[in-house]
Amino acid sequence: MSSQELSRSLRQRHVTMISIGGIIGAGLFVGSSAAIAATGPAIVLSYLLTGILILLVMRMLGEMAVALPKVGAFTEFARAGLGNWAGFVAGWLYWYFWIITVAVEAIAGANILHSWIPIQTWVLGLALMAVMTGVNLMSARSYGEFEFWFSSIKVSAIIVFITLAAAYTLGWTSHPAAGLANLSAHGGFMPKGFVTVLAGAVTVFFALTGAEITTVAAAESQEPSRAIAKMTTSVIVRILAFYVGSIFLILCVVPWDRIVVGNSPFTHALSEMGYSWGSWAMSGIILTAVLSCLNSAFYVCSRVLFILAAHGDAPQSLVQLNSRKVPTRSVWLGAVAGVLGVLAATFAQQTVFAFLVNASGALMVFAYIMVAIAQIRLKRERVRTGVPEPAIQMWLFPWASYAAIAGMVAILFAMPFSATHAQELYFSLITLIVTVLAYQIVRSRREAVRTAELAPPPG
Repeated sequence: MSSQELSRSLRQRHVTMISIGGIIGAGLFVGSSAAIAATGPAIVLSYLLTGILILLVMRMLGEMAVALPKVGAFTEFARAGLGNWAGFVAGWLYWYFWIITVAVEAIAGANILHSWIPIQTWVLGLALMAVMTGVNLMSARSYGEFEFWFSSIKVSAIIVFITLAAAYTLGWTSHPAAGLANLSAHGGFMPKGFVTVLAGAVTVFFALTGAEITTVAAAESQEPSRAIAKMTTSVIVRILAFYVGSIFLILCVVPWDRIVVGNSPFTHALSEMGYSWGSWAMSGIILTAVLSCLNSAFYVCSRVLFILAAHGDAPQSLVQLNSRKVPTRSVWLGAVAGVLGVLAATFAQQTVFAFLVNASGALMVFAYIMVAIAQIRLKRERVRTGVPEPAIQMWLFPWASYAAIAGMVAILFAMPFSATHAQELYFSLITLIVTVLAYQIVRSRREAVRTAELAPPPG
C-alpha cells in the first residue's frame, strides 16, 4: 500500500450507514415540519418526485463507479468527464457545502444539549466539534463504527415509528382507526395547489442530498467498486421509503394544518397516538441524528480536501497521512473551519453566518448537474471507442440522464420564486463564480511555473 493511500478498513455495513447518516438528520425529524406546513398532504408527492431525481443521479454514479473504479470520490467523476476545471470547481463547492453543514449540525446539537445542560450554546458547540475531531483523527474504522451505531439508532427509530403509526392508522391499537381521512379532510390533498408541490420539491431536494457520500467512503472500503455501485441505488431506495413512509403516516395521524413549523412532527404524531414518552424519546433521537450527520459531514470534508490536494487543487501538505492512514491535516483544517462556523453562527448569526449558509444553498445542485453531464460524456466516449460497458448501467440512456439534468435545472429556475431560496440561489451563484475564478488563477500560476521550468537557462 502506498504511503499516500487511504486505508481500506471500512466494511459494507459502515459505508451503508455512512450514506444514511449524511441524509437522515434534523432535516427529516424537524425540518419536514416546514415542508408539510407549506404544501399540505401533497408534500408526499414532493418527496416522491425528488426521490426519483436523486435516484437517477445515484444510478449515474453507480455506472461511473464500476466503469472507473480508481476514481476516489463523487466530485472526481466530474474531473474524469469534464476535465480538471470541473474537478476543482465541483470539489471545492462540495467541500464548502459540507463544512457549512458541520457548523449547522454542531449548533443544532448544541441547542438540544442546552435544553438539558445549563451551559452556553457556543461552548457546547465547540465541545461537539472537539469530540468529532477526535473521532475522525483516530481512524476510518473508528469513524465507521461510530457512524454505524448512530445511524442504526436513527433507522431503528424510524422503523419503530412507522410500525406504531401504521398500527394506529389501520386501527390495530385500542384507538379507532385513523385511516386516510386526514389526507383530504382539511382543504383537500392539495390545499395550496400543484405549484406548491413543485416548490416543495426544491426544499425536499436539499434534505435528500448526501447519498453520494457512499462514493467518498468507497475509497476506504474493503468492498469492490461493483458492490459500492449497487449500494448507491439500494441506499437511496431505503432512504426514500423511510422519508415517504414516515411523512405519509404523520399526515394520516395528524391534520397537516396542525403541524407547527420548527417542532418535530414525529413528536406531534406520537403525542396524538397517546405515547407520552414521545417528546423525550424524539429529543434523544434527534440529537443522535444531528451528531450522526455532523460526523458524516466532518468525514466528507477531510476526505474531499485530501483528494483535492492529491490533484494539486489544494495545498500539498494536506496529502500527508499518519500511521493509521488518516489525513490528519485535512481533518484539522476541517475542524478549524467548523469551529469558525460555530462561532459565526453564535455571534454573527444574522450577518456572516446567514451569508455563509445562503451561499451554500444551491451548491449541491451545481455539483450534481456537473456529475450528470460528465456521465453522459463518459458514456458516449466509451461507445465511440468501443470500451465494454460496465455491469451497472444508467437506465434508459440518454433520456433518463437528460431527465435528471432537466429536473435539477428546473429546481434552480424555481428557486427565485421562493423568498428563502431566491437568496440562496443568488449567493450560491456568487460562490460558483468565485470558485471558477479561483481555478483560473490556480491554472495561470501552474502554467507560469511550467513555462519557467521549460525555459532554457540564461546563456
